[in-house]
Amino acid sequence: MLLSHSRSPYKPRYVIKSKTSMIKKCKMKKLLWSWIILFNIHVNGMMMEFDEMEWFTVFNGTKVFQTQNDVFSEAKFPMVGLTLIQSAAAKGAVCLDGSLPGYHLHRGFGSGANNWLVQLEGGGWCDTIRNCVYRKTTRRGSSSYMEKEIPFTGILSDKAADNPDFYNWNRVKVRYCDGGSFSGDSENKAAQLQFRGKRIWLAAMEDLMAKGMRQAKQALLSGCSAGGLAVILRCDDFGKLFPPSTRVKCLSDAGFFLDAIDVSGGRSLRRLYAGVVRLQNLQTNLPQYCVNRLNPTSCFFPQNLINQVKTPLFILNAAYDSWQIQESLAPKSADPSGSWNDCRLNYAKCSASQIQFLQGFRTRMVNLVKGFAMPSKNGVFLNSCFAHCQTERHDTWFAQNSPAIKNKGIAVAVGDWYFERGGAKLIDCAYPCDKTCHNLVFRR
Repeated sequence: MLLSHSRSPYKPRYVIKSKTSMIKKCKMKKLLWSWIILFNIHVNGMMMEFDEMEWFTVFNGTKVFQTQNDVFSEAKFPMVGLTLIQSAAAKGAVCLDGSLPGYHLHRGFGSGANNWLVQLEGGGWCDTIRNCVYRKTTRRGSSSYMEKEIPFTGILSDKAADNPDFYNWNRVKVRYCDGGSFSGDSENKAAQLQFRGKRIWLAAMEDLMAKGMRQAKQALLSGCSAGGLAVILRCDDFGKLFPPSTRVKCLSDAGFFLDAIDVSGGRSLRRLYAGVVRLQNLQTNLPQYCVNRLNPTSCFFPQNLINQVKTPLFILNAAYDSWQIQESLAPKSADPSGSWNDCRLNYAKCSASQIQFLQGFRTRMVNLVKGFAMPSKNGVFLNSCFAHCQTERHDTWFAQNSPAIKNKGIAVAVGDWYFERGGAKLIDCAYPCDKTCHNLVFRR
């Protein structure tokens, strides 16, 4: 037997440990590290996506939700259960692996009982058979791996102090398991892959309409990242679900992906999108007004879509989108020398020439969104932060120190636009002028 000393902030105590238990513990640690190494090897080179609601852990026996900056106990935010759409299978509306799609619904109350907010989950895309086969063994491709409960934070919170305009609405998070931004309608029998994003969208909407959304007085479709792109693609479809008397609008958060030139002079994101469009045969489901004049891959880029969306739309994006910097502008494949390694992970380590390159990216984003912002029905919040997805996080959506432009935070700007209170076209000055940013670094 071994005697080990365990330190505590309260008092020292001695714990008796057997050799057997120590050997078992050591083996478990080795096994854990083996899995971590294998995972990193497997995903290295795949286009991954930052996800704020990414992991749970156990702290003093209590399950807590973690972000990079915060640890929130589940007592603060509601944990909302997963509902599988039982009618979906008969419609062929299934995840990549053929499992049922699902959503999380938290019912509204009081003055918001007849209002609905539908959030489309993000999570990247898969552009090859290999990547999609891997994806169907994760929560991004199969409901078998989805969390049974998730915390509703930010725009999904049920607390007025955290979410003043939408806290008492019916709030829904539709899970993402098709790898094509809710747009595909094909399959690959040899690989046993179902690309049914468009059917999943329809099945989810039909199920929610039957649960009361049909009577909505006000409705908002929102989404983050790949879900933000899906919002732009599905916005007018969402609007057509309701009568003219219903106020219907759409909010795309971090979904404004640019067809940009990367640091090698290539177009990394275009290559990825071309693979997604080709693999899932998306050209048949992309907006006709776009494919009539441009190639299908171009019609997967928001810059070629937003000016034709008829339903009121709000674009929320970081001008220095951290995902786009790392996976579109300076991915490892475009930077074999590793000269962008430090900058892509920490903007404070960028050289003057690298900052100049990023300033060019911001300028292009600003120019592309200016025409879109002109109609009174549309809204914009383009802040000069290094971030990706700002609506679902408590600290960026509506906290005391949340990001702001002209002293107006994100939640207030979105609310002012939705309820037509004015002042919802906000474009920030260039880096480094904004001192309110929460610069969130995407890490593999």
